Amino acid sequence: MKNKARTLIASAVAVACLSGNALADDKPLAGKTLAFVPTSLGYDLTDGWYNMLKKELEPEGLEIIVRDPNWSTATGAQALVSLISQKPDILMVQNPDVQSYARLLRRAENEGIPVLQINMRSSVETTAFVGADWVGIGKAMAESAVASCGDGSGGSGKISLVQGPLTSASSVYQMQGINEVLEGRDDIRVVSSQAANWDPSQARAITDTVLKQHADLCAVIDFWDGQAVGSAAAIRRQRGGEDVLLITNGGTEQTAACDNIANGTFDKYMTYNVREQSTDIAELVRKILTEDIRPGGERLDRTTAVRVIDADNLRDDSCWKLSDYK
Repeated sequence: MKNKARTLIASAVAVACLSGNALADDKPLAGKTLAFVPTSLGYDLTDGWYNMLKKELEPEGLEIIVRDPNWSTATGAQALVSLISQKPDILMVQNPDVQSYARLLRRAENEGIPVLQINMRSSVETTAFVGADWVGIGKAMAESAVASCGDGSGGSGKISLVQGPLTSASSVYQMQGINEVLEGRDDIRVVSSQAANWDPSQARAITDTVLKQHADLCAVIDFWDGQAVGSAAAIRRQRGGEDVLLITNGGTEQTAACDNIANGTFDKYMTYNVREQSTDIAELVRKILTEDIRPGGERLDRTTAVRVIDADNLRDDSCWKLSDYK
């Protein structure tokens, strides 16, 4: 009887161990935490990343926590200080500019926390980056302006640039791409280059003034779709939206991108698809956490390909819908 009891106990332990291993296999990220500090929640990019990652990685056991600075760099810095002390397994950060969080990102990595930067780089390199090819986007926007406004196009050659914050990585690298295309061209004249700081009301005011000063303005290149709706409003008010090309970029959410292309608000749209970025982010998070990649070792970068969408190539599946992931 004693031997039989021992056999039953051993069998029960084996079954429990097998069950535990099966559960672990089902949830490979169980017990791991990802902390996310965006520039702000409440718009397509950040809500897209957050909701897509929750849908894909939470079933694998990952806990995702978010600290929303609501566009305040100081609040974001405070959130990072607090999170570093809490020691999440991975820290995901969308930088407001190249410098503000640099010291804190270095501190996090020095304390053993891998940092994944998304879409806008800091001056400090960290374990991973997923984001847009901003130089490529700048080139594509400038090439569209040249095609519509340069020699042989019938356009005046006059274009206006509406940037984001001048210290934002996306602004810095978009300008690099634009300058590479326009360098040495006498047929294109940049009549205005100003920062609207991601604010559509500032973009509208800038574009309104430029349109009054240049009746023959050919194109506006606005550095982000959320800001470009302000430029579009100014163009509609003064020109009816017909004779000034509006070129912008963004993460390809349906209401922010495809709807505005279909209704003529945007003429040319350079996309870094958030759906594709989220897949890349999830892949790198799994790799970092399951392979125990530590700061100071392997660098992991994923750059999102640039695509151009306009009324001619717009399709039903050109954009993703935030409502599908909430």
